[in-house]
Amino acid sequence: MINANLLDLVGNTPIVNLKPFDENDFSNGDCSADIYAKLEYYNPTGSIKDRPAAYIIRHLLLSGEINKNSTIIESSSGNFGIALAAICKSEGIRFICVIDPNILSHNEFLLRQYGAEIVKVSERDDTGGYLKTRLQKIQELKEHNPDFVWINQYANPRNAMAHYYGTGMEIYKTFADQGLDYIFIAASSGGTIAGTSQILKEQFPQIKVIAVDVEGSVIFSDEPKKRYIPGMGSSIRPEQVKRAHIDQIIHVKEKDIIDGCMELMHHHSLFVGGSSGAVYVAMKQFIRSKEFVSSYIKPNYPDNKGSKNTQSCHPKMLMLFPDRGDRYTSTVYNEQWVKEHYVDNLTLESIIEENREIAL
Repeated sequence: MINANLLDLVGNTPIVNLKPFDENDFSNGDCSADIYAKLEYYNPTGSIKDRPAAYIIRHLLLSGEINKNSTIIESSSGNFGIALAAICKSEGIRFICVIDPNILSHNEFLLRQYGAEIVKVSERDDTGGYLKTRLQKIQELKEHNPDFVWINQYANPRNAMAHYYGTGMEIYKTFADQGLDYIFIAASSGGTIAGTSQILKEQFPQIKVIAVDVEGSVIFSDEPKKRYIPGMGSSIRPEQVKRAHIDQIIHVKEKDIIDGCMELMHHHSLFVGGSSGAVYVAMKQFIRSKEFVSSYIKPNYPDNKGSKNTQSCHPKMLMLFPDRGDRYTSTVYNEQWVKEHYVDNLTLESIIEENREIAL
């Protein structure tokens, strides 16, 4: 197949079935789960953020709201900025990205290579982070340049629509015949969980949508605190989250996220980013909980009546893995960084060895 441009490469990402390494890995008592992961890092710039970036830019072009002479602006220090930079470059559109000092050097390098113009804020906001300061800088740029087009991933309804018609529809088509019981989705701008949960609740009414957030993020009213792993959580509650259909929220510790990434690498040969590690940890925590067995309802698929399933507790669970691990080599996968931020006597090397021993 020959594709016309970068926009046509977005989506249709693969789903892999994860196999347990021992009989208790994905089970709790008599209840055992089939675990699947949708690998969003197969998108062209390596993350799920390609979906809303491509969807929004495509619609702005088709509607005439932007053209080759337009200037796009957005606040991002990660995957969404990179996705926008790549797509704007492919379409010949000027792009300004507002970033902060916490940006990974790898991400800033990619932004610049894709041709983005960089504006870096330096003042922290009242949460100790930089997001509110970045958004304030966007408003200042808009005031002086009213023709600038702000994408605003946190409130733009097309963010969620990209996942309704893209991510969610792909999942539905894959599981239409066999059904899907649980989905675990990391929260950041809220677009992924909003759009995906909407269509899956329509198609699989009994599906449970589990939102995954990191401790210290305020998306779901957790107490704010300094966070170190990029790409997860937020210091504001995005408008997109209000559109989401969420059954349960699981907050995970950053240290556990690192363990999750290592386990995925050494048990399943998946080199994933921090958000993916968080989703994996949340899934395993949920399976170990009492609620996993007590709340499971056998769905109303052709061979049953949708009643409480006490005889065959074998639900299907899907995790969304937003990005791959190469952008986290200086953080999650860096022994010195992990030691400085999370552990005193436990090194990344010992974590790796522990997972290797279990795998063997």
